[in-house]
Amino acid sequence: MKEITTENPKYCNNDYTAEKSFFFDHVHIYWDEQITFHQSDDWELSYIITGSGTRVIGNSMEVFSKGEIILIPPNLPHGWYFDEHVHDEEGKIENITIIFPESFLKRLADTFPETIPVIENLSAIKEGVCFEDETLKCLQAIMKSMSEQNNIEQLSSIINIFYKIGSSKQTRVVGAFEKQTKANLKIREVWRFMITNYQRNISLDEVAQHVGMNRSSFCTFYKREKGETFFTALNDLRIESSCQMLRETNIPIADICYAVGFNDVPHFNRTFKKIKGKSPNSYRNESSDKNG
Repeated sequence: MKEITTENPKYCNNDYTAEKSFFFDHVHIYWDEQITFHQSDDWELSYIITGSGTRVIGNSMEVFSKGEIILIPPNLPHGWYFDEHVHDEEGKIENITIIFPESFLKRLADTFPETIPVIENLSAIKEGVCFEDETLKCLQAIMKSMSEQNNIEQLSSIINIFYKIGSSKQTRVVGAFEKQTKANLKIREVWRFMITNYQRNISLDEVAQHVGMNRSSFCTFYKREKGETFFTALNDLRIESSCQMLRETNIPIADICYAVGFNDVPHFNRTFKKIKGKSPNSYRNESSDKNG
């Protein structure tokens, strides 16, 4: 899986040409072809059409599912890690990404005074945000339609996107900037290790060694920084990942148990019920009823 920890060269300013003010990318690829952790000088708007997994945005690690749209302001580190078990009939994920520089927003405001209020509101966003309710539905429809549009039509659509974002209150913060301290960087590295290895057995000695600490020091460090033990966080991630698979696939529960890193089904069932308050089977049935 691609790991980029500085500016993503695919989306650098050299991709903005005399004919295009922003970068539009609609991909249909295998789960491990997705670029993961990176940061950019530009804004990024990402729409997950198919797939699920875990994302890290600034100081936050959360699971994600199909349908979400996230806006990332410039220089906020972020990455999407897709689950290999959740995909379409071709075994692929699908997403749309729009990258645009701050200078594009400034040019719009300087040229079209009608855009100034929404551009100011958009530019004031300093954290990663996701969209909800009617705003989400509108953005989904606009971004999907852009795949069939020419440059002029896409320009009209992105201005409409800016209007929807700049005038919406239907947002939720999903990640914020944090000081680049040694502790924060180490926690982020622990998260990345957890996300890419939770599907198998992980020992404390292994993760501690990965970040250059002994077992005892690591346990103390993680509890102090995050207010919970490493294994509490690991089990939460495993259960949330199993929830995605229960909702979005027909994989048998026993197979899901092993796919998310548990060694036996009874332990998985007990842990799932402790965290979610219901059995995996009940969770799947309730999710089917809501989606049906």
